Amino acid sequence: RSSRPGVMHACGHDGHTAILLGAARYLAETRNFNGRVVLIFQPAEEGLGGAQAMLDDGLFERFHCDAVYALHNWPGLPPGVIGVNPGPMMAAADQFSILIHGKGGHGAHPYQANDPVVIAAQLITALQTIVSRNVPAPDAAVLTVAAVNAGRVDAMNVIPHEARMVGTVRTFSPVVQEQIAARMQDVVDGIAAAFKARIEFEYKRLFPATINTPHHAELVVDVATELFGADRVVPDLVPSMGSADFSFMLQQRPGAYFRLGQGGADSGCVLHNAAFDFNDAVIPEGCAMFVRLVERSMPLAGGESQ
Repeated sequence: RSSRPGVMHACGHDGHTAILLGAARYLAETRNFNGRVVLIFQPAEEGLGGAQAMLDDGLFERFHCDAVYALHNWPGLPPGVIGVNPGPMMAAADQFSILIHGKGGHGAHPYQANDPVVIAAQLITALQTIVSRNVPAPDAAVLTVAAVNAGRVDAMNVIPHEARMVGTVRTFSPVVQEQIAARMQDVVDGIAAAFKARIEFEYKRLFPATINTPHHAELVVDVATELFGADRVVPDLVPSMGSADFSFMLQQRPGAYFRLGQGGADSGCVLHNAAFDFNDAVIPEGCAMFVRLVERSMPLAGGESQ
């Protein structure tokens, strides 16, 4: 948990760390595998891109890996259920910032101003048409304007001189990703021309899509089925429009990212929500998954090889 009272990330990375530590302890004590295991405790998973920082520091050059696996708790699955997909698991995450330079004035005399609030409203509406009218229906994509800031709520008769908008774009396909970024620029330029305003548009690509290697996703299914039974495995989990910078590692090594069900979604215990609470009861299942993936991937002589 955070060392600052009242603050938490609300995603369960403390639980993930406990799971990997548990797997490390078991593997060190049993040594029921033939090879070397690298346990990666990655900092700054969201926003700052700790995975890329580790790769830039030579992670896979210093610690050779033939395959890499990761898990994340998932409130949308019952406790102990394993979910995975043989292809896309999570979307690419981009962020954008739009700054509208208008002309401030008196709310009673808008003709003397160039209202950035009205321009922002037009932009928000127009941006929402990009996915619905430019992206083919089978290609999943999300464009969200997450925050708008303009003026002051205690200045009800003042037109501000500028407005700022920020948001996120989520895609699975690099082609769709490029298309959305280009169309956003077109929309910004068009609205700016229509309202004779200057608009600054910044688009930043954060994380690529998290794409599993089919073979390694299949091994996750096999291991989960062996450990828990087929009724506790979802082999074709619907991809999430969320993102994870584990995607950078999957760009360099084959592997799989899978979900560990922890329950709670029905009662509002979802990721990044103040009601989130990691379900400690699923720690053994998480440990077992990592341990058995190692044992199946690098069996002792006469063991089963994957």
